[in-house]
Amino acid sequence: IREQDRFLPTANISRIMKVSLPSTAKIAKDGKETVQECVSEFISFITSEASDKCQQEKRKTINGDDIIWAMSTLGFDSYVEPLKLYLQKYRESVKVEKNDKKDNVGSFGASS
Repeated sequence: IREQDRFLPTANISRIMKVSLPSTAKIAKDGKETVQECVSEFISFITSEASDKCQQEKRKTINGDDIIWAMSTLGFDSYVEPLKLYLQKYRESVKVEKNDKKDNVGSFGASS
């Protein structure tokens, strides 16, 4: 795997870091790179655990529930409830979007 494919882009990392800091704060390049490596390792750690669960269940696709399960299994319990809430709201918004598209397709070509 190429290094650029292993890590999130530095610009994204920098933008996320800046949100948590005072507007006058500066972030050194090595600071961004260190966080970039840590975030990438964290994502790999969680994804690997979720992937193992999917393999045991003979599934090929990791879903949000698998990620939440992995977070809990690996001891990141404080993230579980916020992630469950986020996932629920995300799924609701996807349903609304699908229904909106169906409604728009159904009314396409209808005369007024």
